[in-house]
Amino acid sequence: MTKKAILCLGTFLCALLWLAWMLPTGPHPVSAQVIYQTPTPDANGRIYYEVQPNDTCIRIALLTGLSQEEIKRLNNLDASCTVIAGTKLLLGVVEPVSQTPAGPAPTTTPLLITPTPFNGTAEVCIFLYDDLNGDGKRQELEAAIPEGQISITDRSGKVSLTGTTASSEDPVCFQEVPEGDLNVSVGVPDGYNPTTLLNMSLKVLAGDTHRLNFGAQLNSVAVTPTPTEGGRSPALGLLGGLLLVAGAGLGFYVRRLGKQP
Repeated sequence: MTKKAILCLGTFLCALLWLAWMLPTGPHPVSAQVIYQTPTPDANGRIYYEVQPNDTCIRIALLTGLSQEEIKRLNNLDASCTVIAGTKLLLGVVEPVSQTPAGPAPTTTPLLITPTPFNGTAEVCIFLYDDLNGDGKRQELEAAIPEGQISITDRSGKVSLTGTTASSEDPVCFQEVPEGDLNVSVGVPDGYNPTTLLNMSLKVLAGDTHRLNFGAQLNSVAVTPTPTEGGRSPALGLLGGLLLVAGAGLGFYVRRLGKQP
């Protein structure tokens, strides 16, 4: 082999060794991309960066975009810009954003006075009639009985209305009776017996109109003729007088017959 061939072969072998040394023997780890999020300003508008392990001023400057000189000035660092993990570095100060009101401030509404509860009223009319046939139903010819006592009350005692029945055909009406649960009663005059219930529960609402009929009739004592003085009836006296006149006339007639021949 010539000298020139030996030189070429050596050069080729050196090239192969250099390529083998340069080529990777296995997969190289890929460095993860460093993601840096700008810190949020605090309530005073200050922006801080917390120093991580193995951080340097150069790395922090590359992450934040500030120069090393600016980092040293803001945080009073030494000439070599020494940083300690866990500490906070001031990166800048921004003006706090003030909230502009969307509109005029609301006007305070005064408290409204609670209205006093108001209960409505109703009308209740009472009629006491002479129940001639005693059936408890008022007929057209059955007249009013005067001097009957009317009472309208409620359970709480706040309502107490009284009146007297009249002899007219119109009932006795109470115009402004408070709504609620009421008790209506009527007392009949002396000489009458009731033919209907004289006590009634009644629930009235505002705007109602109620007409209540109560019946009574003369008792047996009231319809018995009153005897005259001495215990004799006028009819018996009249009948006795007629008998005396008849007896006297008969005696006179008999005497005349005896005197004839």
